[in-house]
Amino acid sequence: MTKNRSCLFEGMLPLVAIILFNFFILIYSSSLFAEHSDAYFLVENSFELPNLGEPVQVAKADAEGKQDVAVNSEQCRAFAADDDAKVSEIVKAGCEPTLAQMSKLMDNPVGNVAMLFTQYDWTRLRNGDNKKTGNQGVYTGILQFPKPVSENWNLISRVVWTVPSLPVDQDKIDDFSSRTSGGFPPGGGPLIPPDVSGIAPIDVFDGRTTDFGDMYYVGLFSPKEPYRFKNGAVGVWGVGFDLAFPTAQEEILGSGKYSAGPSALGVYLGKKWKFGALAQQYWDFASHDKGRDDVNLTNIQSIYYYSLDSTTSIGAAPNIIMNWEQDSDNFLTLPIGTGISKTLQFGKLPVRIGAEVHYSVIRPDDEVGSDWNLRFFIIPAVPSAFIPILN
Repeated sequence: MTKNRSCLFEGMLPLVAIILFNFFILIYSSSLFAEHSDAYFLVENSFELPNLGEPVQVAKADAEGKQDVAVNSEQCRAFAADDDAKVSEIVKAGCEPTLAQMSKLMDNPVGNVAMLFTQYDWTRLRNGDNKKTGNQGVYTGILQFPKPVSENWNLISRVVWTVPSLPVDQDKIDDFSSRTSGGFPPGGGPLIPPDVSGIAPIDVFDGRTTDFGDMYYVGLFSPKEPYRFKNGAVGVWGVGFDLAFPTAQEEILGSGKYSAGPSALGVYLGKKWKFGALAQQYWDFASHDKGRDDVNLTNIQSIYYYSLDSTTSIGAAPNIIMNWEQDSDNFLTLPIGTGISKTLQFGKLPVRIGAEVHYSVIRPDDEVGSDWNLRFFIIPAVPSAFIPILN
């Protein structure tokens, strides 16, 4: 845990280290896939990932030994020329998807692709009561992967972990609680990032607390085939559930509650425009500490992007927070924003890099709330067809 009275950036080094660690873990994992998948080049007796868009040579073994079988390169070139080709069919044919095809697959929130979201949010907090400000940082890691559950349905799993860094000092809060009968200030700790309405007043508990936060799971059941519009666009959707686990190492960094609720997603994926939302509801059902506040919170991640080209988009995905435990003047945080993202190829691996800025047009009047938010993310991806356990 890191605690100090200086600016947020002095507490960011461990978060940067975690981001780099997760990034290199996925790169290392992709090299392992290359060693065990049969859909890779066989070069000088060693397996190696082909460049995106190149035909793949498949190695097969028979009783006599191993024999190289060349895949129809004409078919691979035809796939490479078609940005709308299905990545699953490309891989099945022994070909490699292009970077544009992988970028399109990554646009689909229920697509057949495994992704590791490595995200950092810097938030300018404002105390509505006294107008004092402070900086919050939250590293969020999200491992998303699909798994078939029937012939027509997939379960899209999202495993989420957080490392918050808040402009309040847990030791001062503990000392304050021990000297008062009221204990925690109203609202307790932040419930679910990026909700910050329950943070203790910034000017009272200055300092910093950084440590591991709560963990979450979101499971969405989604049809394998999307709805197809006449204009060539597709609609994807899913319904399911979410779970929250009180894994925070400090009280101020989590809700202290086990929570659960329904989730739903709907997204329109057009040639240029992509928009939709992921809605999550959390209610608490158990707690290690009965003194913690109840959880009744809705988190709606709005999604709106416009494609400048096959690998570049502008837009944003800010989180709308409705904390139903607060009164009508403090329950809603409504941000708008914009940003840019680009899908690049690092070695053999497609990686999306982006940055967004969000501004809260509505925020709590009397509680601490989000004013400005800067979001940076890195998302490496691997088609699920290359991962045997997901097939």
